[in-house]
Order: sequence, then structure tokens, then C-alpha cells
Amino acid sequence: MDDLPQLQTLSEEERFAIRVVSQVFPFRINRYVADELIDWNRIPDDPIYQLTVPQRGMLRPENFDRIADMLRRDAPQEELRAFIAGIRSDLNPHPAGQVSLNVPLLGTERLEGVQHKYRETVLFFPQSGQTCHAYCTFCFRWPQFLTDAEVRFSAPDSGQLVRYLEQHPEVTDLLITGGDPMVMSTRALERYLDPILKADNIGLQTIRIGTKSLAYWPYRYTTDDDADDLMRLFERIVSSGFHLAIMAHFNHFQELEPPAVRKAIARIRSTGAAIRSQSPLVRHINDVTGVWREMWSTQVRLGVIPYYMFVERNTGASHYFRVPLARAWEIYRAAIMHVSGLCRTVRGPSMSAAPGKIEVQGVTEIKGEKVFVLRVIQGRNPEWVQRPFFAKYSEDAAWLNELEPAFGEKEFFFMPEMRARVAAAEARDAVLAREAELRDEESSFETA
Repeated sequence: MDDLPQLQTLSEEERFAIRVVSQVFPFRINRYVADELIDWNRIPDDPIYQLTVPQRGMLRPENFDRIADMLRRDAPQEELRAFIAGIRSDLNPHPAGQVSLNVPLLGTERLEGVQHKYRETVLFFPQSGQTCHAYCTFCFRWPQFLTDAEVRFSAPDSGQLVRYLEQHPEVTDLLITGGDPMVMSTRALERYLDPILKADNIGLQTIRIGTKSLAYWPYRYTTDDDADDLMRLFERIVSSGFHLAIMAHFNHFQELEPPAVRKAIARIRSTGAAIRSQSPLVRHINDVTGVWREMWSTQVRLGVIPYYMFVERNTGASHYFRVPLARAWEIYRAAIMHVSGLCRTVRGPSMSAAPGKIEVQGVTEIKGEKVFVLRVIQGRNPEWVQRPFFAKYSEDAAWLNELEPAFGEKEFFFMPEMRARVAAAEARDAVLAREAELRDEESSFETA
């Protein structure tokens, strides 16, 4: 914080509030974001300021006051860490079954740094890419940036991933994610990718790279020391027969205005890679129809494909950023009806919930009951995909677990299977834990 002159213009109270909130939520901002994206004449209302600088409202008042008191009286670090750990544990750090349901097995071992939620798609978290050029305040992956390694997903190499892909030929898409893989040098990224590109017995067709770097550090693709090497790597991926998709995170049209990002987009596209954009709808940042209309239109003009409007996940400071589903649908509909058909590739509003990606398709009235019309875009069970279902209308609900089934139904159609999946995962983990205990006991006995 001391390295950015703009932050020094804030009042002492404002800087202290940032310090308090950043005890819980990691804070990182670079000079590009501060110099090129934030309008410092509009703070605290500037959307990129809200996007990158911790805000007092991100903490419940009682938690903010308690941390502030501990900092002012220079409380022992043990006291501060214990209180912060308690807050974080209550913030649903790994939503939608990321730990309990998504981590697959390779043999009898949990495959660390990998998630496999949908049949065709595997997520890979390379150890060297578990940070970002700057941190988004709403980020649902905020635990990835903590110092406690036990709460992070990361893999030291891609060897076990390749073995897993060989055993699962149904996997056609690999998403390399983080953090942000594009904080890595080209050489580091190549070390992870080479075993995948050279593998013979896998069904992979598409490699996706999830990144915020186009918005936060576009020079990664143009003037960084190894930017040319990165472009050649992209070309090699494409020439190897894979579809390469850069999954860009743009939250506001302000991020698309600097010439640097437009140059980076053009350079990536010249390699044969496609760029798709996705973002959650978040209060204080982009909960205005005009923002989405402008953003999607600009993206299409630049050759970026609008892909998803997400609902902000129920983790972290979701109470500060959440937008009710009814309002989310209104914003989406009002924006989509004022853009061309080329912009209407975007899907949403979509909740990445435990059963899968659930889209709010609309609000209507059926037999006198006002309801949300929902459908499963992607599901843990592929048989759920494209299946419509209905929930009672609510002005306040902002997540799937806050909705009630419509028409007198006791539960949504996927709930019985979800309970069975959770029970099976718990039983599996209990067995694995016991086996680990037995191995430790045997090792201790042999050592003794």
C-alpha cells in the first residue's frame, strides 16, 4: 500500500479501514490498475476502486470493530490470527463442494491441485500460478491467496494430471486456473503444458486458460521480456491440434479502454487462440444495465466472445457484493435486448452451485404462481443438462439455497442424488483418512 502514491492521498481513517479489512481478505494492487484503470476523482464510487481496494463494508460491523481494536492496541499476533481464522471459517471459503465433491482420486490418493466436477472438464491449479497481478475484492477464490497452504489448491507439476487424463478419456476440456496462470513465466507455463501436449492416450481437445491479466497486466502479451515466447507457445498449442481459449475476466468496460489491452487482445487472436469473457454481476461494481451493454458490445468489436454473466458466489464478502436473482435477471434482460445477436452468446445470470451451473432464464406466472424459470446449463450428472425447473419468486433470494421449489414440490429434482453424492464422498474420505492413519502407524512402528 505504501508503494502507491494514490493511496497516500486517502485520509488516515480510510487507509486504516483498508488495513483492517485486508487482515481478512488479501489485498494486492499493481501500478497499472492504479494508474490506468481507477479514476481517483470518483473514489470510493469508482468501480475499479471497489473492484481492487478492500472496502469497510466487506466486513460485518462487529468484526471490523474487533479487528480495529486489536490493531490499535497492538494485540498479540496469536489473538489476531485466531479471530481472523474464525471469521474466515464462517465465510464459506470453498463453496459448491470444491473440496468435498470436486477433488478426484488417482488410485486411492486425492489428486491435489485438480478438480473434476463436470464429465468433460477438468480444472488444473499449477503451483506457480496461485497468485494474481491484483486481487479482486469479490473473488470467490480468495483462500488461494492466503498463507495457509492447507486451504489452497495447487499442483507442483502436471505428471499426475496426465495420468488422470489417460484414465478418463471422456475429459475433452482442461481449464488451467488459479490464482492466475499468466503470472507465470512462459518457461514455467511451458513446463506444465509440455507433458499434456506430448501425451498420446488422452481425449483432450480444448485447453482453456483462466486469467484476469488482460485487464490487470496486458503487457504480459506485448512487452514483457518473454511475451514473444508466450505467443509462440500459444501458436504451438494451436498447431498441435488443440483449441486454445483464453478465458478472460472483464468486470467493467473501463478495463477495455486502455490501448494496451486492445493491443494485447489483437496479439493473442493472431496466434489462433480465441478469447471468451466472463464476469460475475456484483453490487458496487457492475450492477447497472448500461455497464454490461457497453462491455459486451466493446468486446465483440474487439473480437472477444461474451461467454458468461455469473451470479456472485456465496463466499467471502458476499453480503456486500450480492445482487438478488430477480434484479440480476432484470439487468441481464435489459442489457441483452439492446445488443446485437453477436453479443447474445453470453449465458446468464448463472449460479455455479453445488449441483452445477444453474441459469435464471426468466420470471413468469404459471397457474397464478409467480416463479423463476431455471435450467441446468452444466451439471454433475450430465442427464440434468438443459432440464428446466421452477422456483418460487423471491425479491431477496440471491443464491440457489435461498430458493424454494414452486408448485408445492418438496425439493428440486437433483436434491436426492446430491445427498447421495455427499454421503458417498464423506464415506470415501473416511476410508482414505483411516488408511492414511494406518500407514502412519505402520511407518512409526518400522522407524521405532
